[in-house]
Amino acid sequence: MKHSTMESKPDTKEAMRNLIKDIRSGIPFDTPVAEMCNGPCTGCSKKLMDYLDMELEEKETLLATGHNPTLGEINRLKKTAIKIHGVLSQNGLVKTSNSPR
Repeated sequence: MKHSTMESKPDTKEAMRNLIKDIRSGIPFDTPVAEMCNGPCTGCSKKLMDYLDMELEEKETLLATGHNPTLGEINRLKKTAIKIHGVLSQNGLVKTSNSPR
């Protein structure tokens, strides 16, 4: 039984929207290429950010068409974002404290 004072968990659509928002705020998609490709790096930051941006756009399009994401889809996107964030952190483009949830 649910009490009125308890917060309800978001449905999967809202959870995906929240995750996308967190990722977009934690990953510097607007970083100039010259800054991304300045010095040694682990993995290609530009390609990783392009890939993640395409994934986010795909998820946003699916949500707009009424798709109900599964918990597995949400988890996979989260894991992908965390891995890419780690590479960007190693490359000095983001701070580790701003990692996606």
